[in-house]
Amino acid sequence: MYIEKSRVEWIKNLLPDTFLLRVYSPLIASKIKPGQFCNIKVSESDFPLLRRPFSICEVDGEFLHFMFDVHGEGTKILSNKQKDDVIDILGPLGNGFNYSGDYSTAIIAAGGIGIAPFPYLIQKLADDKKVISFFGGRSKNNVIEYGMKNLLISTDDGSIGFKGNVVQLIESQYSQFRNESVRIFACGPNPMLKALQEFSIKNNIECQISTESAMACGFGICQGCPIDNADGDGYYLICKDGPVFDAKMVRL
Repeated sequence: MYIEKSRVEWIKNLLPDTFLLRVYSPLIASKIKPGQFCNIKVSESDFPLLRRPFSICEVDGEFLHFMFDVHGEGTKILSNKQKDDVIDILGPLGNGFNYSGDYSTAIIAAGGIGIAPFPYLIQKLADDKKVISFFGGRSKNNVIEYGMKNLLISTDDGSIGFKGNVVQLIESQYSQFRNESVRIFACGPNPMLKALQEFSIKNNIECQISTESAMACGFGICQGCPIDNADGDGYYLICKDGPVFDAKMVRL
């Protein structure tokens, strides 16, 4: 874990309120793994007081990419950064995806801005892994395709792709990969992750889920991001024990 003063290279829109930020951060870039995150101090002042957690979207040499939606004052400040601005980044944090091992097909399941950690994961997957990406959004105006591979799309209103949610889309395609050795990698809102958890357990498919929470410290000191374990008799900390968990380990 390091604190690095990182220089903004550029920031651009993917959608009206969705941004991709590129920063020069050679130390963290050399250490971070897919599924890990960084805590960013979005302002040089004391407002907002707390750092904001962001998944690593992509690593390009000594540059990091972060993908985020504007949904509060912190992300609004971050979206207004200019070239050569310096931001304070703490990372790498948490445990990422386990993408090594004996499986043939990687299923990427992303809901909304939950797509953020997957371009880097797809970069790192071995060439012998077949990748099928599933994305779910509210409508065609919410679809993000950045960094995806072999992408299938669902929308709640059916304005593009499959009409329904992303788990229903995966279920509709299940017959095409049910006889393959599959590992699912998922990130999105909790109702989506819960439905996918149930689907994967029912069909005996290995599934890793990236969970989300407000994370004040990012490394387990504040105890502010608990998630119940599957037995319900204890908890993990998302920032320290996650954010990526085996779907069988947690109660959503």
